[in-house]
Amino acid sequence: WLDEQGVVYSFHDFKKQAATQALLDEWLQAVAWEKLINRAGATFRQMSDADKGAVVDAASACAVLVARPSAIKRPVVRWADGALTVGFDAAVFAGHG
Repeated sequence: WLDEQGVVYSFHDFKKQAATQALLDEWLQAVAWEKLINRAGATFRQMSDADKGAVVDAASACAVLVARPSAIKRPVVRWADGALTVGFDAAVFAGHG
């Protein structure tokens, strides 16, 4: 979508580059921790019930996301206007792109 709209961006591959505590802390200041966790994804679903149940606040969510970056709901986009969005929604993206 970004390419089709001619939006210049930089891609961060969490499987090759870490999701750092500092980056996640920044994101968690902008969006609720519940939005950042991809509960429907395989990484989260494969976690034990105890580990899933332990995710109760921003700190515990951040710990899971640092340890398991594949559990981050994607895409996470920091727009030129400073807004942060999580997940793809064409209408929301159109308002920023």
